[in-house]
Amino acid sequence: MSDKVQIGLIQASHDVDGNEPVEVHKQESIEKHIKLVREAAEKGAQIICLQEIFYGPYFCSEQNSKWYDAAEEIPNGPTTIQFQELAKELGVVIVLPI
Repeated sequence: MSDKVQIGLIQASHDVDGNEPVEVHKQESIEKHIKLVREAAEKGAQIICLQEIFYGPYFCSEQNSKWYDAAEEIPNGPTTIQFQELAKELGVVIVLPI
């Protein structure tokens, strides 16, 4: 057993226009990041870390209540469950900041 752990750090751009509904932001970002997580695992990453608020734009710099709809229950929300299943499938740890 190796005493080295390979870590994958994912920082990605957000491609959805800010005027789109929150669900569009989340769905597109989740799909994008699932591909990136799979790619990191294929390259040998054992721990994969995603950036803050990975499933949408960094909305904290504005005061728009539309972003309240991005909130989910943790640990039983749909995004958390989806990435738990992905981590189990790939045999990796995913740091999922939502």
